Amino acid sequence: MTAVLRQLKPEIARERLIRTLERKGITDTRVLDAFRKVPRHEFVDGAMYAQAYDDNALPIGLGQTISQPYIVALMTQFLELKDMRENEKILEIGTGSGFQAAILAQFSRRVYTIERHRPLGDAARKRLRRLGYENIVCKIGDGTRGWPQYAPFDKIVVTAGAPVVPEELAKQLADDGRMVIPVGTREVQSLEVYSKRNGELAKAAACDVVFVPLVGSGGWKESR
Repeated sequence: MTAVLRQLKPEIARERLIRTLERKGITDTRVLDAFRKVPRHEFVDGAMYAQAYDDNALPIGLGQTISQPYIVALMTQFLELKDMRENEKILEIGTGSGFQAAILAQFSRRVYTIERHRPLGDAARKRLRRLGYENIVCKIGDGTRGWPQYAPFDKIVVTAGAPVVPEELAKQLADDGRMVIPVGTREVQSLEVYSKRNGELAKAAACDVVFVPLVGSGGWKESR
């Protein structure tokens, strides 16, 4: 697709990506529609523009990446999001470029997102504002601590690999809520889906994934 994208309008390249997501098992039409509405090429560096609609992760600086579209779609599907009318409160850990937050913003009137790296977080905030996403609230900080001020959250998605589920995030997940988080080693993780019932988390493992490490008080220590 990369060579072709230079000759295609983004809308056409986006439809090709959506067909790829369908072939890989993304069945929630609302998730696919969200991908139609969010211009992924706006969330990558200009040098990566031609690869924006390839089904690959891409570097965004500071050792971080914009996740593979299939994984973004899969995690969003696992959240079992309701529509805007339900007004679910969503927390994202790991803003990165802001692409996942923009996808989530199609489902809720308020998405909260936390980024550890200030340059990435500030750039994402400006990008989201420029693109008109007024229902996303951004913060720079330790995502493993969550955002107590706005808890509890109906849905939590973590876009970095954790050694365990951070205790604070588990506490801030609402009863009947869902959390999607990669858990494992620094090198490889299992994508896990948690449902909360009567204060207890029930886990379902999904598939093996590779994310950058979740660094913070409830995650990995900073590498030296």
